[in-house]
Amino acid sequence: MSGSFPLYDTHAARELDARATARLGGDSHALMLRAGQAAWRQLLAEWPQAQRIVVVCGPGNNGGDGYVLAQLARRSGRTVLVAHLDEHAPRTPSSQRACTDYIAAGGRVELFDIVLPAADLVVDALFGIGLSRAPEAGSARLIEAINAQSAPVFSLDVPSGVDADRGQVPGVAVLASRTLQFIAEHVGLRTGDALEYTGACALDELDVPDDIFTDVAPVATGLGQGALARWLLPRRRNTHKGESGRVLCIGGDQGSGGAIALCAEAALRAGAGLVRVATRERHVGPILARRPEAMVRAVESGEDLAPLLPQADVIALGPGLGQGEWGMGLFELALRAGKPCVLDADALNLLVAHPHELHDAILTPHPGEAARLLGADTREIQRDRLAAARALAKRHGSVVVLKGAGTIIAAPRETPCVLDAGNPGMAVGGMGDVLTGIIAALRAQGLPAFDAARAGALLHSLAADATAADGERGLLPSDLMPIVRSLANP
Repeated sequence: MSGSFPLYDTHAARELDARATARLGGDSHALMLRAGQAAWRQLLAEWPQAQRIVVVCGPGNNGGDGYVLAQLARRSGRTVLVAHLDEHAPRTPSSQRACTDYIAAGGRVELFDIVLPAADLVVDALFGIGLSRAPEAGSARLIEAINAQSAPVFSLDVPSGVDADRGQVPGVAVLASRTLQFIAEHVGLRTGDALEYTGACALDELDVPDDIFTDVAPVATGLGQGALARWLLPRRRNTHKGESGRVLCIGGDQGSGGAIALCAEAALRAGAGLVRVATRERHVGPILARRPEAMVRAVESGEDLAPLLPQADVIALGPGLGQGEWGMGLFELALRAGKPCVLDADALNLLVAHPHELHDAILTPHPGEAARLLGADTREIQRDRLAAARALAKRHGSVVVLKGAGTIIAAPRETPCVLDAGNPGMAVGGMGDVLTGIIAALRAQGLPAFDAARAGALLHSLAADATAADGERGLLPSDLMPIVRSLANP
């Protein structure tokens, strides 16, 4: 995985395409030739044995890229067929030229009819970034035929049917084995439903000059493993536990002691110098037995909690907290303390029911909690995860970690980040409690809130990926603990 990389929306992608075309003398066909050649190189690298290739072309320039690829494949001796719908005859001058050149060289073009012919590889050059709505009837049937055949699928720029801005799939979409993006990476392919459809993503910048990116701002930054080192610097030799921060973990109502135990252990593994736990009396013994390094206190009321608050650098509030009288009392008192805090789980639900002005807070909602915080429903959040994260950050004036496939970290006046890490094995109770503890620990060690959220979310997801090497199903939050410690020392 790389460190950090820019992610663009379709408006920016079109601007970059126009600038690249201008640098090639205004010849959009020259840029199309580069895209087709890049796709051919990728095809040879991934599927060198493919002899029967079906290229599904649409009416626009994405289809033109497909015609270029088809001609190159045919020249190499492959058996090539271009399939398209009757209404998808080339419409742009560049795609018309590419189609004409392909046919003039002896290439075959056939209208799609119910099923695609047998192939070793199918290339999806249907729509690219131009489609943000559900495909119409004929296109939908063609996409379903692509998905129904058994060969791998290679999508050019975007799997057809996927919204390249939002990551949503409003109808049927191509299930790609690999997607090759051109010039710039699309933000929508990194989060939400899109991750189900892209397969492995790659980028070819088509040898465009670097200066075409000047003043074209990315809408987000992708974060991979290489980004961790910038935040997790080696400690100085003459350090002490106070410099590593003091975290107070508040939660664990009756029957939910495991949540706050996971949070506390994660904070310790992520490097906090002192971790205190405020929880119900019945959970004190089990937590100490599991993790004796934690300083656990029985807290049955706000009066019991009050002496612990001044000693904390950061408060982790919410794991197992509950929404009853006990949890509500601790929630109110903790927020009034004015300390930097990380809010998760029931702390977020209580925030919906009892709004508070937040100071130096990091919110870590899953889509359902995000929906409640915004007064929306979960489907709305998932339809545009980037917009939802931004709206949450603006509404609460706080850093937000919107969990889920392609976790998004947003903050007021900051470019959002999207994680290039994480896996479906993380969809299990307790995983968010671990994340809360990690972020709180990094915040206590001196990282600003946005950096602590970015580094913590990335560390958490990378640890889950490393642990999932043995399988995603059955992955437990506690499995991450030794890996968190290892990755926290890059």
